[in-house]
Amino acid sequence: MFNKINYGIAILVIILIAIYFTLGEIEKSNDLPRQDHLIGDQQHSNYSTQQQHGLELIAHAYKNKLSNIQVHSTGRVVAVLPDDNEGSRHQKFVLELANGQTILIAHNIDLAPSIKSLQKGDMVEFYGVYEYSSKGGVIHWTHHDPRGRHIEGWLMHQGEQYK
Repeated sequence: MFNKINYGIAILVIILIAIYFTLGEIEKSNDLPRQDHLIGDQQHSNYSTQQQHGLELIAHAYKNKLSNIQVHSTGRVVAVLPDDNEGSRHQKFVLELANGQTILIAHNIDLAPSIKSLQKGDMVEFYGVYEYSSKGGVIHWTHHDPRGRHIEGWLMHQGEQYK
């Protein structure tokens, strides 16, 4: 009986260790690399590369109907929609990406400030989670996580960050 208990505890410990390391690797893979050590052209080049990578990720996710993908890109506002005030309130607008794809931004304004001066034609940079929809997709999690369990997202409009 004593051996069975020890064996069970050992298995449980191994499983917990495996979960710990797996979660750590998932979290590392979702983090964008820090760029504050870069300067000048190198920083701009890295920024452009990230923007292109985000655009490619979104196009791939849409084509393959994938969801829950952390992305970073920029688009031009083609429609400003009324706020969704049911449940958690969200500011909603549609962006057209450089490849012509459109996406809906659903920005939680209970957790982050809204972009008050947003207008059709404005450029908006975003870092959030892509979810597939037949209309091009939705970006959400463009805000901080008050529980600290999710990667913080944001919107950038006219030099001001909203998170």
